[in-house]
Amino acid sequence: MEKNLRICIIGGGPAGLSAGMYLEQKGYENYTILERQDRVGGKCWSPTYNGRRYEMGAIMGVPSYYAVHDVEEFCGITHDGPKLNRNYKNSQGQVIEPFEPKKNLLKIPRLLKMKKQVKLFGELLESKYKGYDVNGHRGVAEGRYEGFSQQSAKREPVSGENPNLKDLALPFKEFCRINNVDLVQDIWIGPYTSFGYGYFDEIPAAYVLKYLDFQTTMNFVKVNLWTWKNGTQYIWEQLNEHLKHPARLNSTIEKVERRGGKVYVTVNGQVEEYDKIIVTAPLYIPNKRADGQVGMVDYFDTRDDERALFSKIDYERYDVQAVLTKPEDHPEISYYVFDNMVPQRLGHLMVYYRRWKDQIDQVITTYALRKHRDSEEIPYEKCRQMVQDDLKTMHNPAREVINEWSVYYFPHVFSEDYASGWYDKVEAMQGKYDTFYAGEIMSFGDMDETAEYSRELVERFF
Repeated sequence: MEKNLRICIIGGGPAGLSAGMYLEQKGYENYTILERQDRVGGKCWSPTYNGRRYEMGAIMGVPSYYAVHDVEEFCGITHDGPKLNRNYKNSQGQVIEPFEPKKNLLKIPRLLKMKKQVKLFGELLESKYKGYDVNGHRGVAEGRYEGFSQQSAKREPVSGENPNLKDLALPFKEFCRINNVDLVQDIWIGPYTSFGYGYFDEIPAAYVLKYLDFQTTMNFVKVNLWTWKNGTQYIWEQLNEHLKHPARLNSTIEKVERRGGKVYVTVNGQVEEYDKIIVTAPLYIPNKRADGQVGMVDYFDTRDDERALFSKIDYERYDVQAVLTKPEDHPEISYYVFDNMVPQRLGHLMVYYRRWKDQIDQVITTYALRKHRDSEEIPYEKCRQMVQDDLKTMHNPAREVINEWSVYYFPHVFSEDYASGWYDKVEAMQGKYDTFYAGEIMSFGDMDETAEYSRELVERFF
């Protein structure tokens, strides 16, 4: 493409800012990033309390976050945050050690079986499901893979045929069952369901394994984690500062029209002309949100094929509360509550984080899911109270809520649409209306996968 193309990028989160960085590195400098909020970072939001930043969104990374490392190198920053650790409680608030055989003598046979299944799972992923960890979802429903390998930081292009990949359309629970590795769910659930990405009986295995490939999961298990002193938002604030064209904040897009090979964007009452547009913001939001956020189909001159495909997208209702406790009630560490990570415990506290080991007067963040495909959605206020009650059960009651957030989270499609080739149909539309689709839905809803997809998009089309 002509290097002086005028490119509009919608969204100043990890996907949009990364798109700007990768475009710039390829010589495309005539780009504009439009962000509706008064800050960058999207779901990486790190407010400040008592002189230190805490996390309302993304918390950590791992060494296999290659795209995030690209950003670190571009900005001259590094992962310099506190070392995180965790413990576990049951739903009655008792501390447990579910993976320690000496503390679970009756569970030793199960733990040994789980260990064998995890080893087998790793072998299956590398052989039977070769190509499973390629970024994005192109070709999976057709039994092929095409993209950039995530085996190392080189991310070399790979492609191939593998009919077994069609299994990734199955819900993860079913995927594990057919491979006789049901117990690996005990390991994968911690960094998956508790992080708000849904339940294993409803979410296609592709999402679970694109995010939690074997390498990434083992880093979580070994607590080989990256954090940032100034929060995950700092990564994207720094990227924004280092771009030649930082995101324009408080940009309200009223209308986008595509005609005559041009894209006309009405933003804050003014019409701007572009040659191409990259959408990293939500493509579709199926219900009216309290924060007024809408999907692309609501302000674009949406075509029939776009509307038909994007209307298949659903998302998780994942709520975060930032609470303070009395000093005597402050948790000594972060806790996971596995009992609450099942659909039957919808709306209950799944995990709560203590970020700074050396400070008691700090925020504790709590996380809960209140939606399951086959259950009635729990109202926000009810879920909020359930979490408060759970903190009391955990012996860490909150004395005050200082921040709370229910964000548009983890857009995805379900197994039937995944299996019918939803991703290949969308990928076939890339560039069709001078429009490119990126962001969470095209890969996965964590900061590295979204940034990595932006890298691939720029490599493929620009």
